[in-house]
Amino acid sequence: MDDEFGAYESGRADGLAGTRDAARAGHPTLGRDYRIGFIDGRLEVYRLHASLRRIVENGD
Repeated sequence: MDDEFGAYESGRADGLAGTRDAARAGHPTLGRDYRIGFIDGRLEVYRLHASLRRIVENGD
């Protein structure tokens, strides 16, 4: 279970950084956890950008 959490966290960190590790993503057992973490990281970046855009556009 620790390996799965590690793969997820690595994917999330790569998602936040905007870099994807194809070898980790293609791993037969941990690739799914890495890819889910990567998507979660990219979604977090998207939400941060959307919040910033709202602040800039509304002046709040």
